[in-house]
Amino acid sequence: MIFGKSFKAITHGIAVFACVLMSVSAARAQTPSPLQEWQYSSGIALQRLFEPDIPDWQIVMGAAVEHKPLYDGANLGRTIGGPIINVRYKDTWFASVGEGIGVNLWSGDHYRAGLALGYDLGRYVHDDVTHLTGLGDLKIAPAPKAFISYVISKSFPLVVRADVRQIIGGADGVVADIDAYLPLPGSSRRFIMFAGPSYTYADHRYMQREFGVTTTQSMASGYPVYDAHSGSDAMGFGFSSTFFITPKILLNFDTAINHLLGSAGESPITQRVTQHVFILSIAYSWQ
Repeated sequence: MIFGKSFKAITHGIAVFACVLMSVSAARAQTPSPLQEWQYSSGIALQRLFEPDIPDWQIVMGAAVEHKPLYDGANLGRTIGGPIINVRYKDTWFASVGEGIGVNLWSGDHYRAGLALGYDLGRYVHDDVTHLTGLGDLKIAPAPKAFISYVISKSFPLVVRADVRQIIGGADGVVADIDAYLPLPGSSRRFIMFAGPSYTYADHRYMQREFGVTTTQSMASGYPVYDAHSGSDAMGFGFSSTFFITPKILLNFDTAINHLLGSAGESPITQRVTQHVFILSIAYSWQ
């Protein structure tokens, strides 16, 4: 096992790894994405516990390629590329492609809580004309978020986290996540792995916009009228790994599986209830 004394051998790499995990994805198709929410910030929760002397500035930049579904419930996928941009200042302010712009309002060795302004890229009919014609676009929209995470202990570094976000416009609803993750046995100073499950809840407005079909939409699309309900939206499992090519150059791989639940899984719009995402990135760290 890597916990206890053997776990300390990988803590030198956690400080850099923490930044990369927040921004490995160039863009997210939906909120939630098949990539689990914890995968954007997993190492951050452990950084202060194992690396108390955090530098004032932490900057990670690079490039990523991602294969993901066109939207939640889609059968088709696409591969896209984009930048990694992640800047952190004094473990307080942060800005990244993955998490947006935010601030840690409360932080300590074991906990972290704050606010962030992210975004939801929406769903557009031209992405999948065959299945989305008549449903209308869900436009890109800002998504303010509150988050909190807690690390159990150094000897058992299980991280439990939660977040809630309000999408303003577009999907226009409230989404919340509860998840947990921890470093895996087999991790080392140069190769670090994390894994853990996630659960997502969404309110009625979000579920109806994403998965419901109104009378007008039914007439235009041919789908039956469908009233989506609030409740369980998805459950999933993610795996993240980073290999330090050099102390400054990192190769990162992320994958996740997401299974739609409740109204999301039963919607006539949904073609596939279980979806996957794969991301490969390379980045350079300044700190």
